[in-house]
Amino acid sequence: MKFVLAPDSFKESMTAAEVCQAMEKGIRKAIPEAEIISVPMADGGEGTTDSLIDATNGQKHFLTVTDPLGKKVNAYYGILGDQKTAIIEMAQASGLTYVAKNNITPETIMRTTTYGTGELINDALKHNVNKIIIGLGGSSTNDGGAGMAQAIGVKFFDQANHEITTKLGGGDLNKIAKIDLSAINPQLKDVQILIASDVTNPLTGQNGASAVFGPQKGADAQTVEKLDQNLSHYATLIQQTIKKDVATIPGSGAAGGLGAGLLAFTNATIHHGVELIAHETHLADKIKGADFVFTGEGGTDFQTKFGKTPYGVAQIAKKENIPVISLAGYLGEGIEQLYDEGFTAIFGILDKAEDIHQALKDGPKNIERTTENIVRLIISTKKG
Repeated sequence: MKFVLAPDSFKESMTAAEVCQAMEKGIRKAIPEAEIISVPMADGGEGTTDSLIDATNGQKHFLTVTDPLGKKVNAYYGILGDQKTAIIEMAQASGLTYVAKNNITPETIMRTTTYGTGELINDALKHNVNKIIIGLGGSSTNDGGAGMAQAIGVKFFDQANHEITTKLGGGDLNKIAKIDLSAINPQLKDVQILIASDVTNPLTGQNGASAVFGPQKGADAQTVEKLDQNLSHYATLIQQTIKKDVATIPGSGAAGGLGAGLLAFTNATIHHGVELIAHETHLADKIKGADFVFTGEGGTDFQTKFGKTPYGVAQIAKKENIPVISLAGYLGEGIEQLYDEGFTAIFGILDKAEDIHQALKDGPKNIERTTENIVRLIISTKKG
């Protein structure tokens, strides 16, 4: 019997690879000789780098970079097993976790910069890759990718024609009067940039980066208005300079407008995160001929069908008419909607009421036990 294991990470409990390991242990307790293919998955958010490294036998590369508030921090990106593809999570350098909760204020979001993400891109280019995947989840920024652009060589000038050398944040974009691309990293012209994001918001306006995501990063109403005005000014300059209308492109508002910066200053294209990761891991090919596909995530509810990993996995398996079993740390409202989307059954993994810290610690044990019980039921059904 062939099983394909394609879960996401369970946040703060297990990486996707660790979930695969726990599932495999459970399966082998019931069917020691089972054929098992593990494909750690992600959707472009937290854990994407680790999942792709694990799925392709890639390597981590560590680097000291600039965090959103200008401090030096340690971050990493991955080079996949093909040695030609890099994977970067922007949150590694520019994520909200770097901004302590008591520092998430209107003033903070005006300052946060994506400069460190640009530093990761530059370092990845040193490995002669021809493709870079960039996951845009978990940002703390609203700078339209201007900080990233500075790091890769874009120069911004003020009205006095002085280069702006401070690392740009969202509150500084109104100071820009001219954009110069002459010193941009020349290696970028030969590298394909794939943005992994399920955010479809444009850069500006009522559905834009500032209005929708700014309040989550500390912006009050006045700050949202100021940031949106600054992004509009920035987008106008980009259009005048390189003839790209990044203000209205779906997804340009992802990660505080980092999507717009990548679209403007590289040859980037935007893709649904889980679809992109599935393509890179050759999930569709590995699923062929499977008897069952196991997937999962930390929490499953009605939102899962809006592009989360288990939904993406189920859509691929559905084309092959392969049953999909999904496991979750908790089950929320609306999971019944998923049964029309390729899911065969959905199980919670907890065996008793316990506090969140213990539940996270017990994740591997609970995954293993639940998987074993499911497989034993499958065996008994087939025998019957």
